[in-house]
Amino acid sequence: MAHRCYITFPTTFYAIRVESLLKDKTFNYKMVPVPRSISSSCGTALSCSCEIINEIKIYLENFNIEFEGFFRLEEIGLKTPSVEELYLDE
Repeated sequence: MAHRCYITFPTTFYAIRVESLLKDKTFNYKMVPVPRSISSSCGTALSCSCEIINEIKIYLENFNIEFEGFFRLEEIGLKTPSVEELYLDE
């Protein structure tokens, strides 16, 4: 089953700032709407492979980026994806 990791932010300001900080980096990521299975609120999330989520987090902490949460979604066919909140080392 396929899985993807997501980073959410407390405000759109941080999502826009993150996009500008990462645009020249080699991280494989995409800015996407927050999946409904994570939150029903409007917003933008960073989608990336789970193998690099901690590396991205560490890089962004150097710029005082605030995070709302870290999540792993596992696709289960046509069913609602399985959501796991991640607690990354500080």
